[in-house]
Amino acid sequence: MHGNRKASPGARRARLAWCALLATATVLAGCERGSAGGSGVPPAGPDGCPAVRARAQAAVDRADRTDVPWGGPTTGPVAVPGKTIVFVAQAMTNPGVAGAANGLREAARAIGWSVRVIDGQGTPAGIRAAMSEAVTLKPSGIVIGGFDPGSTAPQTSRANAERIPLIGWHAVAAPGPSRRPELFTNVTTRVEEVAGISAQWVIAHSHGRAGVVLITDASIPFAKGKSDLIRRELATCRGVKLLASENIPIPDASSRTPREISSLLSRFGAEWTHSVAINDLYFADAAPAFRAAGRKGSGPPFNIGAGDGDPSAFQRIDSGQYQAATVPEPLSLQGWQIVDEFNRAFSGRPASGYVAPVHISTTGNSGGATSWDPSGYREAYRKIWRG
Repeated sequence: MHGNRKASPGARRARLAWCALLATATVLAGCERGSAGGSGVPPAGPDGCPAVRARAQAAVDRADRTDVPWGGPTTGPVAVPGKTIVFVAQAMTNPGVAGAANGLREAARAIGWSVRVIDGQGTPAGIRAAMSEAVTLKPSGIVIGGFDPGSTAPQTSRANAERIPLIGWHAVAAPGPSRRPELFTNVTTRVEEVAGISAQWVIAHSHGRAGVVLITDASIPFAKGKSDLIRRELATCRGVKLLASENIPIPDASSRTPREISSLLSRFGAEWTHSVAINDLYFADAAPAFRAAGRKGSGPPFNIGAGDGDPSAFQRIDSGQYQAATVPEPLSLQGWQIVDEFNRAFSGRPASGYVAPVHISTTGNSGGATSWDPSGYREAYRKIWRG
């Protein structure tokens, strides 16, 4: 999973596209300037990549802002009554999946629908069984919550044949409608923005001189794609070295992460200055190993989660306990968006096309919150549904 230091033309084009997307997504953001060093102190010494770091710092400063105005839909169909939604969860132990499901429940109460959550328990067999049960229930719509629809192809095809709208949450790599698999839309932030800003935070925070461990779950295509993008962005700074890329499946995180962290500490010692994980939950499981090795909670290594921004991640950041930053999903907002997208599907309208902008949370801007919950969306969606 280690890439070459010199980017290919395709990778360069991907980074240019990412920069353009980031500029578009963040142009509406406004207010307080944050700091790339939201927790801890970066290593001292000469800058490892001055031009790259300057661009990274500018991107981090934009993503650090907290008074982001509502940039989503303000018009749409009024509420269609009496609908039932089934949320098929990859695993309710995954905080991102659980957060989106909770946002969906809240929004369903606001619009007057019912919701049922079926937990796939993080195993291929469990997810297939959950999806089979969901289709058999013949609900108004089904949410594919955090797993690859290809892993449940027969069930997905059956839902399509029975004209049950499917909406993904982190189900495929890109936001918006999907033809293969057939999804009315997929609700997620842009993975290239999340991956890019997490790597840029490392570059800015370290002054372009870091030894990085990357933690991913290669069994989930979305997660693997995210970690590949993180690796490529890190490689743009010559002073940043990728020490290791660890593949730890999320369902195995609690048992495997402490052992892997202990091994990495033995291998790399002080050379390990920063970590990026595709999900915050790894750092909860890593904390005992860091503590046992005598590492301070405030780092190094300085740890950033490239999703999902669950309450425990905010608590670790605010208390300086083995996590310095997170790139949180606006989980509640995304649950509300899923309901609004279903309402558009039931009304014969196209998907809204809304994608939430990327954000970074640190001790400097979280304000003691336990989630990234931007303002304005609840009022906007309620107004749309009331007509």
